[in-house]
Amino acid sequence: MSTMSLKNKVAIVTGSSSGIGAAIAVKFSSEGAKIVLVGRNQTKLNAVAVKCSDPLVIRAELANDDDVKRILDETIQKFGKLDILVNNAGISLCGSLFTGDLMRSLDELFKINFRAIVYLTKLAAPYLKQTKGNIINISSISGQRVSPILGLMMYSSLKAALDHFSKHAALELSPHGVRLNVISPGPVKTDILKNTDKLETTNTHHISWDEFASTTALHRVSEPEEIAEFAFFLVSEKAKGITGSVVVHDNGKFLKN
Repeated sequence: MSTMSLKNKVAIVTGSSSGIGAAIAVKFSSEGAKIVLVGRNQTKLNAVAVKCSDPLVIRAELANDDDVKRILDETIQKFGKLDILVNNAGISLCGSLFTGDLMRSLDELFKINFRAIVYLTKLAAPYLKQTKGNIINISSISGQRVSPILGLMMYSSLKAALDHFSKHAALELSPHGVRLNVISPGPVKTDILKNTDKLETTNTHHISWDEFASTTALHRVSEPEEIAEFAFFLVSEKAKGITGSVVVHDNGKFLKN
């Protein structure tokens, strides 16, 4: 078997109804993996499902512990094992000290962007130990820098928490042959601008993808498929020596900020 093959690997991808999660699911499926699609929007999940090879589709609310547990239960019931967990699902809510609802932002983001990932990782760990599997957590460069978008205060803070949790988890999992890595994208063309309350810079100016591109050294915004290709490399045997890494994929945005 090729060191890049995912043939017969079972992969859970949360937030796979669109964007990065959908791209990862489609890529992994094309490389032979058995995919578990997880999301909230059944219509969008169905649209991604037709691009994958006979996936298990699970509609779930990650803020609900019972739903999180059901993801693992249904996966094991159908496939009998788990090789890859991709914690991609996340939301973006705005709120700062003086604008928006900061505490609502904190509470809702904590449930989806941090707590659900911790719980799903804990539940998946015994199965990944059996297969010497992989975890990919999708974070953001916002977790490593102070964003000029003041409303992303809690989003950025919880991405930083995710990065730190991931390193601790990677250390605990490593004696069992389980690798965990984090991808921290910069601007990626997804639905985030449409789905976020209101993204404003320090000058209260609404930002577009074209403006995001101008903030990167390469003057471009990534496509979700680029992140999917990178995730594929990280879960393959080509990356067998990489664990506990928080890898930036940002078109050189850090170089300019």
